[in-house]
Amino acid sequence: MAAVRISSRSGLPSLLLYLGIGIAIGQDGIFDVKFDNAELTQVIGYAALVVILAEGGLGTKWKEIKPALPAAVMLSLVGVAVSVGVTAAGAHYLVGLDWRQSLIIGAVVSSTDAAAVFSVLRKVPLPARVTGVLEAESGFNDAPVVILVVAFSTKGPVDSWYVLVGEIALELAIGAAMGIAVGWLGSYGLRHVALPASGLYPIAVMAIAVSAYAAGALVHGSGFLAVYLAAMILGNAKLPHWPATRGFADGLGWLAQIGMFVLLGLLVTPHDLLDDFWPAIIVGLVLTVVARPLEVFISLAPFRLPWQEKALMSWAGLRGAVPIILATIPMVAGVEGSTRIFNIVFVLVVVYTLIQGPTLPWLARALKISDDPAEAADLGIESAPLERLRGHLLSVAIPGRSKMHGVEVGELRLPAGAAVTLVVRDGKSFVPAPSTVLRRGDELLVVATDPVRDAAEERLHAVGEGGKLAGWLGAGGRSGNGGSGGSSGGESLAGPHAAHDVVHDVAHALKAVKKLGKTGGPKKTRH
Repeated sequence: MAAVRISSRSGLPSLLLYLGIGIAIGQDGIFDVKFDNAELTQVIGYAALVVILAEGGLGTKWKEIKPALPAAVMLSLVGVAVSVGVTAAGAHYLVGLDWRQSLIIGAVVSSTDAAAVFSVLRKVPLPARVTGVLEAESGFNDAPVVILVVAFSTKGPVDSWYVLVGEIALELAIGAAMGIAVGWLGSYGLRHVALPASGLYPIAVMAIAVSAYAAGALVHGSGFLAVYLAAMILGNAKLPHWPATRGFADGLGWLAQIGMFVLLGLLVTPHDLLDDFWPAIIVGLVLTVVARPLEVFISLAPFRLPWQEKALMSWAGLRGAVPIILATIPMVAGVEGSTRIFNIVFVLVVVYTLIQGPTLPWLARALKISDDPAEAADLGIESAPLERLRGHLLSVAIPGRSKMHGVEVGELRLPAGAAVTLVVRDGKSFVPAPSTVLRRGDELLVVATDPVRDAAEERLHAVGEGGKLAGWLGAGGRSGNGGSGGSSGGESLAGPHAAHDVVHDVAHALKAVKKLGKTGGPKKTRH
């Protein structure tokens, strides 16, 4: 756990620290542990990758990734093809590798790692559009890359390009179908079947996600895409005990990364890396300076994205543990020169992560596309079910730019069956009155009955985005259909109920003005 703290404070991806631990206790290290079982490393690496993809999918917000989905798909398909071709050409003509070895290296290093990217950007958050593209790309591009690496590592002649394209398309389609099916069925079951203990929900969610991988692989589809999509559906399904589930998945993800990185560090032989150091630097330079920018600008040409965002995405293509795991595939397949391929990939990942990682936050600031964490406008809402009461407890944090600032509790107009029960302000909690004015930094506890839980959350988001007049001016719920807003029955706030509220507020305002004229000024309240 000390490595986790050091990684968090230094801003470097934890990959480097855990790889360092593995190298330190492995060959040429302190304990000189001899380990050269590439097949076992590949099996454990695949298992860890499934857990990491599941954890990443559970943490993916659909509202952020949805607008970025077309761009991410283009990067994961067209972008991977561009990256493989350019990198392979550089490895062949500049380093002197044969075409099979060059294609394997080009395919292996074309997979990006979201964990590595966001571990260095956690203190410099990016706009949702950029993070959505990077996160979706890292979840999607593993599948076609694995197919290419396996195809290039198979003995015999490599299939024609159109055969490979057909195989990739078929496996991705099957994997996507299985992932969506398993994720939907799993979320439906967990929402309608009460498990005997709350601690079973996190285990059930991870089991369903892993089952998606098994189902996809069983029917010769992409299991990696299946597990990512299934986990993403589960993560956006508002399941019971979600905070506990999210924490459990996050812990499993850390354990998977730690074990995988240490094992990869054990597998490498440090004194063998010296001979392949400069070839790795040359291939990495082609990948980072030529292939990745071409991949981004060609793939995203149909989309109207600012050049600053494209430039950051070009530099943010960090490679993590996935390429090193994939580099074990040709070793297990017995490809000639596979040990050299592994060494080149290992050095490339470590060196360029050291270069790109610390400079990413600086580049984000220099391009002026980073957001201030304190100035976030979106509300963070977590839900815990109250089974016996058929209700939910919503925890609402009011960020800096939220338009909920200055709104009175009574002006939230929550649906009947929902109420703000507690406000935490400056470390102190109190029960609010209808006239209590909400402020930035406040945390609210909202209790909502089961039938109006969704409507209450929609209304809170609407006020956070549109202020107290949300619904009257078209700023309804987040679903895009006018929102359920403040109506428990799901009517639009622009209808008769809105008119009734306007009349009520006008009458209330006239009474306040009349009272003000009589008393000479407003009465101050404590909150």
